[in-house]
Amino acid sequence: MSDPSSRLKNFPISWFAMIMGMAGFTIAWSRAEQILGLGFALSPVLLTITAALFVLLAVIYLAKLAKYPQDVLGEINHPVKVAFAPTISIALILLAIACLHNSPVLSFWLWLAGAALHLVATLYVMSSWIHHTKYEIAHLNPAWFIPVVGNILVPIAGIHHASPEISWFFYGVGIFFWPVLTAIIFYRLIFHGSLPDRFMPTLFIFIAPAAVGFISYYSLIGGIDAFARILYGIALFFTLLLFVQVKLFARLKFFLSWWAYSFPIAAITIATLVMAKETGLAFYAWLATGLLGILTLVIAMLLARTAFAALRREICVEGH
Repeated sequence: MSDPSSRLKNFPISWFAMIMGMAGFTIAWSRAEQILGLGFALSPVLLTITAALFVLLAVIYLAKLAKYPQDVLGEINHPVKVAFAPTISIALILLAIACLHNSPVLSFWLWLAGAALHLVATLYVMSSWIHHTKYEIAHLNPAWFIPVVGNILVPIAGIHHASPEISWFFYGVGIFFWPVLTAIIFYRLIFHGSLPDRFMPTLFIFIAPAAVGFISYYSLIGGIDAFARILYGIALFFTLLLFVQVKLFARLKFFLSWWAYSFPIAAITIATLVMAKETGLAFYAWLATGLLGILTLVIAMLLARTAFAALRREICVEGH
């Protein structure tokens, strides 16, 4: 049996990707309840569970920071793990979106903390990229979208909490660096071989920038136009591209990186619900329903596999 202190020492910051997935799942159900007119409300229960999980993970990671500060510093200086550090600020922003209508005051403070922390994280990571001595092409994977393109999330709640200028600032940063990083990551994938198995699930992150970009743009302008449809089409294409490769993903061994499946699927589900609402087309309503079903199955599978791996001491160990 592994030493509990050793497990705390090896508790990775990537655990917070679980909160991204669970918060996205919560928001997707909330939007489905409103737009599809469901006769029940699952989202309040999901929000409670997600918030509790966030508090639990935050307490554990703060304990790691207190007892093993050098290991935390090692993560934020690591060429691969640093990309997951902003999952904490993104989790706060997503929780702010999830409780926007039920608890606007709490939503404001979560959004303020998340947006401020994410700006700091973006500046830190980008400075690290520019003045580096450690990055190699092999370190590159779609998780690199998280620090910079995560800024696109800010306006979804931000438009309700502060001047639109703030939301446009964050949106502009994310939407500019999205195609830049896409080009670099595609270069790595095409000319430098496939990703290691543990990072293969991060390919699903390709869905998120366009899907979240669509949702955020919709929040900013209050409707859909030609640019919004382009963003949605790109997100839908990446969804199809990855879904036709399902056999490849099914053979992978479980890693915490499997949680990279969850938030992107939640994002395209929410985007499709918005399309259903704004266009009135039954196609989008049926597609959103199907995606919500897939998302629910994926989340259930991820929770079960994560719990199973934790019980078998397969995560939070050296090398994972």
